[in-house]
Amino acid sequence: MPARRTTAATFLVLAVAGAALVGCSKKDDGKASADGSGPVQVTATDSKCELSKTSFPAGHVELAVANKGNKTTEVYVYAEGDKIVTERENIGPGTKVSINAEIKAGTYEVACKPGMTGDGIRQKITVTAASGAPAKTDDRLTQAVADYRKYAQEQADATIPVVEQFAAAITAGDVEKAKSLFATSRLGWERTEPVAESFGDIDPKTDAREDALEDGQKWTGWHRLEKALWADGKIGDEEKALAAQLVTDLKDWQKRVPEAEITPTGMANGAKELLDEVSKNKITGEEDRYSHTDLSDFAANVEGARQAYELLKPVASENDPTLSKALDAEFEKITGLLGKYRQADGSYTSYDKVTEDERKTFSDAVNALSEPLSKLAAAVVVK
Repeated sequence: MPARRTTAATFLVLAVAGAALVGCSKKDDGKASADGSGPVQVTATDSKCELSKTSFPAGHVELAVANKGNKTTEVYVYAEGDKIVTERENIGPGTKVSINAEIKAGTYEVACKPGMTGDGIRQKITVTAASGAPAKTDDRLTQAVADYRKYAQEQADATIPVVEQFAAAITAGDVEKAKSLFATSRLGWERTEPVAESFGDIDPKTDAREDALEDGQKWTGWHRLEKALWADGKIGDEEKALAAQLVTDLKDWQKRVPEAEITPTGMANGAKELLDEVSKNKITGEEDRYSHTDLSDFAANVEGARQAYELLKPVASENDPTLSKALDAEFEKITGLLGKYRQADGSYTSYDKVTEDERKTFSDAVNALSEPLSKLAAAVVVK
């Protein structure tokens, strides 16, 4: 889970909108066209978040972001309840990026987050009802969405029995058994993390790290129990109660998967988000800092990203065959690299045993995949 993330991730927005995030820098200046239908220019500084317009029609929206501050920033579009419609993280000082999203009519907020922390500097926007012919569709993408929803549900369904075993071990005071189940209890969540995070009230309760807590937020979930098992080496009444609550919260996630709105561009963007999760939290060892089971999460993130890509591939390979070939190659490379660290029992090498040079190799592989993956959303836009 990214530090201080309190709401949904990008690719599934509960009853709001599907989002497509294109991760490449813009070569043009992002100027609006004469009829005002061009991109919404977002100027982010360390103290401001300025938009060239705050009202525009529903449908495809491009945000041309220029970070003119001295801090790395993030830009989010929030719907009511701080559900994320689209986002872009790690926008460096002096850089420009393009964020493309399909947004439904309604009221939203655009937030710039200098330093990538806090609630951000916010501007309200209004998206008006679209006019004209309905957007074009592709039956192959409709099927991809249906298949991905099925996959997400299967992952949630498979998670619950393992989490129940994990919680039962904690209730029984069996530290070693609970440790053995920790990583596997997280696989379904990590494979479909953008889906899981799309329900903003569940993620902070189940997957928050201690340094990611908001003011006044009680620390609950997997990582609180991870610390008890590995750092403290003991289980008390509080941990037993937290284990039971984790099961309850994850069953809530399981039941709500059918409510998530899934779009093809959102799936593509979610695949990129999974790679960002790896680069920001798994490579550094921050995610599972007590158990050192980071490579298990890492592999699950890659598997989930690849599943989304494979479902979108029939259209992506037709629209951009060069991109598809690059993604095929990079997914094979990173999967092969992870395979070298997989043990006979299916577990992965403890991350504290992975050297700095090996971590650098992982980082390079993630970056090599992340760059073409950032272009996948554009390759599945129906024009």
